[in-house]
Amino acid sequence: VPMPPLTYYALFGAHVSKWTREELKIEWKTDIGNFGEATLPSSSSNKPSEYVSLDLPNWEAFKKYVSTLAPRSFLFRGQSSPWRLRTAFHRTGRANLARFLSQDIPTLYRHLSARTRHLFNLSVPDQNGAFFNLVQHHGYPTPLLDWTYSPFVAAFFAYREISNSEATSTRGDKKVRIFVFDQSQWQQDWMQHSKLTPPPQHLSIMEFVAIDNERMIPQQAASSVTNVDDIESYIRGIEKDKKKRYLQVIDLPWKERPMVMRELSLMGITAGSLFPGLDGACEEIRARIFEV
Repeated sequence: VPMPPLTYYALFGAHVSKWTREELKIEWKTDIGNFGEATLPSSSSNKPSEYVSLDLPNWEAFKKYVSTLAPRSFLFRGQSSPWRLRTAFHRTGRANLARFLSQDIPTLYRHLSARTRHLFNLSVPDQNGAFFNLVQHHGYPTPLLDWTYSPFVAAFFAYREISNSEATSTRGDKKVRIFVFDQSQWQQDWMQHSKLTPPPQHLSIMEFVAIDNERMIPQQAASSVTNVDDIESYIRGIEKDKKKRYLQVIDLPWKERPMVMRELSLMGITAGSLFPGLDGACEEIRARIFEV
């Protein structure tokens, strides 16, 4: 859609809207005297994250902190950079949920049914969710975000795509990011939805049936399902309104990667354990032989 002039006014029956580069303001009044207004800000999804890391400067401080958190009350997610929290689906620029449901999923179903041991019945909610989760875990962009109940599994994913040579040669301020999400409080405070369309906006925590997905158990996996593009602004807006903190971030130095991955390996957290099968085994042995 072409960007309108700096300010654009339109009259649609009883509705008046004002459109600028920063926001869309809507006011309405009906013929029976009802009226209202709304302001829709422009998306910040492509902007840098606004979350500030907890004051945990290194791996040792991280381990001490996460050991104080109530087990399974929090979800964790690791990223190699402090990007804004956003699904792979919404990052594609093709984030049309109606088309995803009506075209993408049937196409995936037709092509993947020959390759899965189980024939998914997408009319059954548990199997439909399991199918979404399966394609997500194998690289297809979906409106799901992967989380784990283990802060150490999240740390593995944060450092996984970085090589030891990149880590040791990088500038000192480069960081990975680990999200800490109080999913227990979030689920108490907000209704969880399984549907992507129609609105309302939501971010819902789901644990799917592990059909044809051997990765879920070793990864201690959970997922969030959302129809929101800018998840960070959505959560921050709720936090500001309710004066609660649901999401926090921890940024750790790239330079600590060799030590972190060595300790995670001693814990049994490796590509081979998290990705059962040939790919995970090869990734683990490659790291063992070529990364010194």
